[in-house]
Amino acid sequence: MKTLIVYAHPEPKSLNNSLKDLAVSTLEAAGHEVRVSDLYAMNWKAVVDAADYGPDASSPLKVALDSGRAFDAGTLTPDVRAEQQKLLWADMIIFQFPLWWYAMPAILKGWVDRVFTYHFAYGVGEHSDTKYGERFGEGTLAGRKALLSVTAGGPESHYAARGINGPIDDLLFPIQHGILYYPGIEVLPPFVLYGTDRMTDDAYPDVAKAWEQRLLTLDSTEPIAFRQQNFGDYEIPSLRLKEGLELAGRTGFGLHVRA
Repeated sequence: MKTLIVYAHPEPKSLNNSLKDLAVSTLEAAGHEVRVSDLYAMNWKAVVDAADYGPDASSPLKVALDSGRAFDAGTLTPDVRAEQQKLLWADMIIFQFPLWWYAMPAILKGWVDRVFTYHFAYGVGEHSDTKYGERFGEGTLAGRKALLSVTAGGPESHYAARGINGPIDDLLFPIQHGILYYPGIEVLPPFVLYGTDRMTDDAYPDVAKAWEQRLLTLDSTEPIAFRQQNFGDYEIPSLRLKEGLELAGRTGFGLHVRA
């Protein structure tokens, strides 16, 4: 298996860095090919601007259309094209990051904003009265899987169904469903470590063991059963879930998971 690790943490001595390094060594020992995009080490530019699109940038700037023209023409800036090629190379993508302010770090969001361009990650496939593009289960990145490995400072109870921060599945839904599943990537259940602000060195061996076990079962782990857009669950073109398909007790984001 070919695995891309996209890593976002500024501190080389952090828990996140240790988890990233352990993922590399564990997967390589198991015979996997591994590449790493260490965004801070790369000095990744986190903001979209006209420079990303070279001669295909318009004035005023139209991010979606300009990114699509630059993608089609092969004139996207080299750092963006390199990351797109890594995604096309990979079978599995692991995102390693801390949960900051209920979301991914800004540098990682900037990676998404710049790399997931029009005609690459979205705006692909047939758009008609019967099909609203290839997305949510289809798309350029279909056939790949992804896993979020996330550290959270607060205890697990804060991220439970009645926890003050809201359920972790809800907090990660915009990433797992809206960013990854949108261009066709199947998403495995996340690996989340809670209470990391107070984690001691003595706790790390158990954490490492759990992470290793998770890494060695990537092939056999079932992805989250998100509903596919174009396979009968949604009305076209409203993209509303059809009546009667909701599972008992499911509301909100949970409506878009089949089981």
